[in-house]
Amino acid sequence: MAASDALPVVDLAPFFTEDVKGGTAGATEAVRQACQTHGFFRAVNHGVPVDLMARALELSAAFFALPDEEKTKVRAAQGSKVVPAGYGRQPAHVADKNEYLVVFDPKLGLSAYPAEPDGFRETVEECYSKFTELGLLIQKILNECMGLPPGFLKDHNDDLMIVRRYLPATEEESTGFSAHEDASCITLICQDDVGGLEVLKDGHWVLAEPGGGGSIIVNIGDVIKVLSNSKLKSATHRVVSKAAHRHSLSFFSNPHGDRWVEPLPEFTAKIGEAPRYRGFLYKEYQRLLVRNKTHPPARHEDVVNITRYAI
Repeated sequence: MAASDALPVVDLAPFFTEDVKGGTAGATEAVRQACQTHGFFRAVNHGVPVDLMARALELSAAFFALPDEEKTKVRAAQGSKVVPAGYGRQPAHVADKNEYLVVFDPKLGLSAYPAEPDGFRETVEECYSKFTELGLLIQKILNECMGLPPGFLKDHNDDLMIVRRYLPATEEESTGFSAHEDASCITLICQDDVGGLEVLKDGHWVLAEPGGGGSIIVNIGDVIKVLSNSKLKSATHRVVSKAAHRHSLSFFSNPHGDRWVEPLPEFTAKIGEAPRYRGFLYKEYQRLLVRNKTHPPARHEDVVNITRYAI
């Protein structure tokens, strides 16, 4: 049973006003503590219009309600992305029960959009733009938390957004998205009021339910965990299906595929600690994670995660 603990809340308002009383320092410290203890936090006063997110969730629900033949017209653009843009549905043999639309750069990400619902494309692209701005702010804060050169994490960016619908639970199955860690630098999550997102903390599941007021859930992923040599936490989380469809927008800031990822000197040699991970190309890790979904291993212990690179 999930615990009633609440995720840490971080007020980002100081970053949008003049910092006359050191407010940004306090918010930065709150982010640092949340990333050390939970790997997740709830961001408020984050600069993304609440009505825009509500409209995006409303229109995404209308998109997923379209007949399958209409949704499947939203095909991936040609390219070499490990995760292709466009509409998709988890295969029937996979435990995760959801369908999704992957969006990259709004100008390049999809070869087609549906004619309906009206305004869907414009709203999705505006959300992508606003999440990009917030992602850059979170990366700037993490740069400060980690003592890295200005712009270091920004150079890792290869962003994507996933618009997702989780199918209702049945008597036989209730997994909307099985327990996992994100491979990203950071993830931003906007969810409707159905709920179901849970975070593993000290052996029990913490609810990350919608908090009202248009808050956004932020979590750090495996890249930050490796760069910080496990000083910051990439938390295990899951989505438990409810009686109704659940809709969400997830924005991922990832490294470019050819980026080399390994523990940084700031967290190893400079403080006299041995690296806990060997380095890897990010695209290699991405491909292994995608294979987890498309060709799930017969044994749970064969599922690939970041421990593959542990020393």
